[in-house]
Amino acid sequence: MRVSKEKVAQNRERILTSAARLFREHGIGETGVDAITGDAGLTHGGLYSQFGSKEAIATEAIRFALARGKRVWQRALERNPGKRALPAIVDGYLSRAHRDAPGSGCVVAALGTDIARQPRRVRQAFTREIKDDLEFLSRLMPNGDHSRSYEDAIVAFASMAGALILARAVSDETLSDLILKSTAKRVIKRGKVRTARRRSWKRKED
Repeated sequence: MRVSKEKVAQNRERILTSAARLFREHGIGETGVDAITGDAGLTHGGLYSQFGSKEAIATEAIRFALARGKRVWQRALERNPGKRALPAIVDGYLSRAHRDAPGSGCVVAALGTDIARQPRRVRQAFTREIKDDLEFLSRLMPNGDHSRSYEDAIVAFASMAGALILARAVSDETLSDLILKSTAKRVIKRGKVRTARRRSWKRKED
């Protein structure tokens, strides 16, 4: 029986949703095709007809998960316009809820070191999405030229992802909470300091 285009699209999303979650929870190398098909409720044939190989699944699942993460940031921006956007995104990223849900959270924090060992195709897909994330964040950085704002975005994202990795790794929950809280405070403060300095420079120039 021929499967409709709508059903094919639904099956594809089910595969990507399952793969993205399982990869983040267990790692790409530790997640087999059997686990993905079982979680998605599909057959091997259905999976391979869509993607052809596990490498292709990993490539698309990473792109899929990062795009969803970007939509979370976009919704935060819509709810918190202007200067409130960056603090809202940072607080959401460095939250207990995000720390405790790696399967639905940031791909960078869950799979960064794993992706570094993946084939070039997977890394290229990851790199393209990360560049988009950094561009998004750079537009939220206060009052700077693009080059400086982009560098600030790199520092902010690297700090956030690193803090999340460390907060998940330690066995002391009090320390884990402090890692999240301290990093969020300083990433947000850095943006405010940048704003204050630029205003000061502008007044001096005037």
